[in-house]
Amino acid sequence: MELTGQNFVGNSRSEEGSTTFQGINPASDEKLDPVYTEATKAEVDQAVEQAEEVFTVYRQKSGAERADFLEAIADEIMELGDPLIERASKETGLSEGRLTGERGRTVGQLCLFGKVLREGSWVDARIDNPEDGPDTRSMKMALGPVGIFGASNFPLAFSVAGGDTASALAAGCSIVVKAHPAHPGTCEMIATAIRNAVEKTGMPEGTFSMVQGTSHEVGLAIVEHPLIRAVGFTGSFTGGKALYDAATSRPEPIPVYAEMGSTNPVFLLPGALKEKNKEIAEGLTDSVNLGVGQFCTNPGLVAYEDSDEAQAFQDSVAQHFKQAGAGTMLTSGIHSAYQDGIEKLLQQEGVELVADGQSNGSPTSGIPHLLKVSSETFLSNKLLEEEVFGPSTVTITAEGKQDLEAIAENLQGHLTATLFGTEEDLGNYSDLINILQRKVGRLIFNGFPTGVAVNHSMVHGGPFPATTDSRTTSVGTLAINRFARPFCFQDFPDPQLPDELKNDNPLNIRRLENGEWTK
Repeated sequence: MELTGQNFVGNSRSEEGSTTFQGINPASDEKLDPVYTEATKAEVDQAVEQAEEVFTVYRQKSGAERADFLEAIADEIMELGDPLIERASKETGLSEGRLTGERGRTVGQLCLFGKVLREGSWVDARIDNPEDGPDTRSMKMALGPVGIFGASNFPLAFSVAGGDTASALAAGCSIVVKAHPAHPGTCEMIATAIRNAVEKTGMPEGTFSMVQGTSHEVGLAIVEHPLIRAVGFTGSFTGGKALYDAATSRPEPIPVYAEMGSTNPVFLLPGALKEKNKEIAEGLTDSVNLGVGQFCTNPGLVAYEDSDEAQAFQDSVAQHFKQAGAGTMLTSGIHSAYQDGIEKLLQQEGVELVADGQSNGSPTSGIPHLLKVSSETFLSNKLLEEEVFGPSTVTITAEGKQDLEAIAENLQGHLTATLFGTEEDLGNYSDLINILQRKVGRLIFNGFPTGVAVNHSMVHGGPFPATTDSRTTSVGTLAINRFARPFCFQDFPDPQLPDELKNDNPLNIRRLENGEWTK
């Protein structure tokens, strides 16, 4: 595929702006062709207006038709073949093996939402038609045009055709995507695949648009446009909070579903330290350094009670970190922020550098760092809880069970927390478990948080500041609910009702009829 450097406004290409930029290979600092043109406000406005014009048409497509569309996107992505993986690797420094797996996840979640649409019960249809009251029937309906922001660390699975796109399109929303400037060529290739799927399945032009740009103005133009009804974002706290503030300051505020990262605390209980000391030390090292630590589920805090086993664990982790090789980070900006974050931590009173790894020689080499603090130091300094995006973790030595509970009680919101222990430990630390349930979206037992399954029950979210709305998830089929709202018909004739609410249930979906679930 020949890359053009242009924006996608509906099915058309556009390059009206004068500001340009290029993708950069983070391993070599080499600029990559072509030159990309940053979208103007007029181009963003045109994309949003097209999305609004076609929204009603797209929203009324059947679940099967939208499923065909999502599956066609998956097919078109696979048709891109090796050139997609090669371009993504050049733009991100990620290995081709990692990106091949991520492509599988991307097409898999598109197809999973296709299955949800074909089955149809996601609309949560409810009917009440008592003899002595009104006939009311409700279901979930799409919100309207949605703005979606691609993430830096997942150029496929959380980007142009990622989970936000899949769930918004599944809900029946037209979308305008802000491509991530760290991988513009990858974004253009995926946008081409989506445009081809739009044409092949007969979706209305304007269902999908994508704009490029490095400035904040391009993203704000999407969020502040009065026709945009919701926003999906994955990235930094600074970026997500800025979009949230802009969206809630509009004359008509809209929801921003921002997943903004986390330090994902891990609690090592006494039984685990006795039984699986070396195994956990090796697993922690691998989890922290996976993908050069550039995961929002990276385990950045590890707390345990002081003991001989805990000291042995610390020594074992230190040896693993000294031997851990560095990897190339996604961008020079992310690399600089990581180095600054480590330096800032080391400047804090009571923070000790236990071990670090070796550079790989690239200009964006992410060197692993293992740091150590006491629980007293951690509890007195909230900065130690902040995410440092990269391959580092801070271990916290507690004086006892109550100290561990105090650490948990003082946590902000996170995406995950992990407990390593025995079943006996779980009984002895029930208060800790209850505290953590209020702090995170996913609580893990004897496993590391870096893997996020894409399925019906996954929750990838959590209380602020991990996300801007703890009631949602950005991974799994429940993500569709972010882009729909409940709507009720009262006393409507059966022929004028959507199929989901008609008397004879032509779609054979699960419905709540007069208080009883039935098909």
